[in-house]
Amino acid sequence: MSFGLFSLLPPLLAIVLALATRNVIPALFCGVWLGATMLADYNPAAGFYNSFSDFIVPSIGDEWNATVLIYCGLFGVLISVLQRTGGAHAIAQAISRKVNTARGAQGASLGLGMLIFFEDYFNALTVGSVMRPISDRMKVSREKLAYIVDSTSAPMCLLGPVSTWVVFVMGLIGTQMTQMDISGSEYLLYLSTIPLNFYAWLALGMIVLIVVTQWDFGPMAHAERRARETGKLMEDGAKPPSDTEAMALHAPKETAKKRNMLVPIAVLLVMIPPLFLWTGDYGNSDLVTAVGNADGGQSILIATMLAVMVGLGMGMQQRLFGFREAMDILVDGIKSMTLVYIILALAWSIGSVTSELGTADYLVTLAQANISPSLVPVLLFAIGAVVAFTTGTSYGTFAIMIPIAMPVAAAMDLPMALAIAAVLSGGIFGDHCSPISDTTILSSAGSSCDHIDHVRTQLPYAATAGVSGMLAFFVAGLFGTLIGALVGVASLVSIALLLRALWQPGMAGKARLN
Repeated sequence: MSFGLFSLLPPLLAIVLALATRNVIPALFCGVWLGATMLADYNPAAGFYNSFSDFIVPSIGDEWNATVLIYCGLFGVLISVLQRTGGAHAIAQAISRKVNTARGAQGASLGLGMLIFFEDYFNALTVGSVMRPISDRMKVSREKLAYIVDSTSAPMCLLGPVSTWVVFVMGLIGTQMTQMDISGSEYLLYLSTIPLNFYAWLALGMIVLIVVTQWDFGPMAHAERRARETGKLMEDGAKPPSDTEAMALHAPKETAKKRNMLVPIAVLLVMIPPLFLWTGDYGNSDLVTAVGNADGGQSILIATMLAVMVGLGMGMQQRLFGFREAMDILVDGIKSMTLVYIILALAWSIGSVTSELGTADYLVTLAQANISPSLVPVLLFAIGAVVAFTTGTSYGTFAIMIPIAMPVAAAMDLPMALAIAAVLSGGIFGDHCSPISDTTILSSAGSSCDHIDHVRTQLPYAATAGVSGMLAFFVAGLFGTLIGALVGVASLVSIALLLRALWQPGMAGKARLN
């Protein structure tokens, strides 16, 4: 049965409900239920039953999907281990001893944020809470610290080779590859999106530009001048959110070592290449074939498990906790990923529903008839940004948009990695601008900055990177990714210069740093 235009109803319902309720879980479930009802001859009771029997339960039971759920849980455990053993705090304290200027404090915050690339919540809370005393001493405004923390955490999770975000997106990509009968490694496809994730790179580039040149503009320029000239790190009447979550990171004992983070992460990264060769049957096949046939999910699962074992072993060896507490950390880490489990299961399910309805085929036909292929990356970026801004969740945006983006890219002969990167970029751009984003809120909490002040001062910087990213995707669709990247960088610097000239009259020199 062909549903034509009506095949768009389940994903559209999911998007509309996500925008209205600002909660992606009920939105995704209602999308699954509507699609199952349509497939059951519009019987809502049968559709409710079939939502579970035909879509949700089979999605969870699929071998690949089960692998994704397991290594998501192991990543949660790894984050808990790194929190409990205090390696990140030890590294931050070592950095703080070398900081003696405001520019140095900002640069150290950026550096620590780039180092903690494996989880956005851990990044936001750790960098904010650890670097706050240092930036306060150097008279860096809380708004500037919150901006650096927020605009580092999500981009690094998508630009690093392994993170909780990577495993989530890999799960979506792998399922879609199976449905589209695409061979190859979902992990290698994800890695190919990294250089094309223009907004993520430009957001980091914007921080580097601001830190090095001190070209502050807009509300941030006022905040920085206030901090330097009056010593007031926040506006009068500011109400910073409680950072009890940051304090709940189990402040490590003074004996915590830097190696408590560096060694487990090194194990994780070092083990992935040989595991790729092993699962790809290297020895009986050449290197390229082995990498192409590698089981990315199993490779990351085993590497993460080894990193967890090493981290727990180091914690027990240093008497930071005993065996029983180590098992509690294991359970708590798995529990911390519950939300991810639910979103993934529903995302897989709505993907199966839209496949049965022929949504992707209809969209492909529509796109081929009415949209220039060069505009597709820009549209994916823009729609992803709107959904993420209004819902406050990048995960939900990826879950809705990737099953749409990949079939459209395949049908219109666009680079698959570029289409996926456009969705990823749009998701984190909207997330950065959204006052209801979880990472934005946690960045305010960890930095102890008034939340509205953080959103207000960050918005011009995020918009600068966002507009530059949109131009980059547009040019990449026309002339190729290299030219698109160059245009993105040029526009970022040009817009920053223009806004500084328009928005910061008479302030040159007053905010100059040593």
